[in-house]
Amino acid sequence: MKWNRILLAASLVLGVNAWAQAPAASDWPTKPVRWVVPFPPGGAMDAIARALGDKAGKALGQSFVIENKAGAGGNIGADLVAKAPADGHTIMITSIGMATNKPLYGKLSYDPVKDFAPVSLLAVVPNVLVTNATQPNVKTVADLVTAARKAPGQLSYASAGNGTSIHLAGELFTSLTGTDMLHVPYKGSGPAVADLLGGQVNYMFDSITSARSHLQSGKLRALAVTTAKRSPALPNVPTMAEAGVAGYELSPWFAVFAPAGTPKPVIDKLNRALRDAMKQPDVAARFESMGVEAVGSSPEQLASHLARESARWGKLITERGIRSD
Repeated sequence: MKWNRILLAASLVLGVNAWAQAPAASDWPTKPVRWVVPFPPGGAMDAIARALGDKAGKALGQSFVIENKAGAGGNIGADLVAKAPADGHTIMITSIGMATNKPLYGKLSYDPVKDFAPVSLLAVVPNVLVTNATQPNVKTVADLVTAARKAPGQLSYASAGNGTSIHLAGELFTSLTGTDMLHVPYKGSGPAVADLLGGQVNYMFDSITSARSHLQSGKLRALAVTTAKRSPALPNVPTMAEAGVAGYELSPWFAVFAPAGTPKPVIDKLNRALRDAMKQPDVAARFESMGVEAVGSSPEQLASHLARESARWGKLITERGIRSD
């Protein structure tokens, strides 16, 4: 009986200590939040995280520290967050790669579903099909389809790398139009756009954020946006479906995830802070300047969105034999 009392007392002490060490959800965050961006600085993903992190940090009383962990198509950063403590102090912004990396890479060191807790779908940044404005004979999507069918495999399109939304946009286009175009992958959007401007490649499904300044200067010509609706940033540019490619829709999205097991009250508090940040006038103006369309969602809506996107793009990646290398 004596040992039973000692063990009971010890377990009670340990339980009290564990409770004391684990901050209540109402107290979160108790220290700066580490916001991992699994790609280099300078892109739309990085800009979105910095804009929202600044506002959410001020609202919650703790800074959001942006940490760029680039490499392996976002897998290095994702692996880091998957293995982080599930206390809400480490989160990740990610994109369509969350739905595509598993079929692209075959084996991952993390599970995109089991190892993460969805927080919120943040935004969509449409891709836009562009060509060098010096090309006189291609001014519409129909012109491109005609040209591609006349010269199978001879026209090229650039991407920011295998498996990126820019690459998948091209694969979806050739699949739905029955055309054959040469995919030329680059290490990032910057060098791909440079070669497009120089005439080394013919087309690109670039992000509006990246292409906008070149469209405004007249160096690039926009043929269509990849989203289901026209972009407010390019209101006079038709959607791909409007331009004649029935069934075409690709909406590059950005979302926030935390490690699996993060307490639901913490997830909900973070969700509210991020959605409130997106409503701030200066954030809305910043998004508009980048062609970013704010969305905002519940954690459950993001989970459903990820499931749909994983099924859709997994099918295309398998059918087209797309690999990460």
